[in-house]
Amino acid sequence: MNRILLHFEGLTVLGIALYFYSILDFSWVLFLVLLLAPDLSMLGYLINERIGSVIYNLFHTYIAPAILLLGGIILSVSSILAIALIWIAHIGMDRTVGYGLKYPTGFKDTHLNRV
Repeated sequence: MNRILLHFEGLTVLGIALYFYSILDFSWVLFLVLLLAPDLSMLGYLINERIGSVIYNLFHTYIAPAILLLGGIILSVSSILAIALIWIAHIGMDRTVGYGLKYPTGFKDTHLNRV
């Protein structure tokens, strides 16, 4: 049951990010170009699993994009808002399909698998 709630939570975050992206009338081309950009953090796994998991998790928690979103709001910079919403949508999308934060024991060992 907990896993289902976490997947639904990801879907909710994805939906909210898409809603605000849409009503703010940002570029859908930019959205498609940047949607998978946080997955470049997987390159950290080329070093080793511990470093890979740390780098991956830094790009797959809501902390950094939430700070970016707040900065975009405070500074009234639409490009920052767009990037933050795309990043948040990416994380929500990942959680929806079952990709979670990584443990250093292996790429497929995530917080969603241990719930």
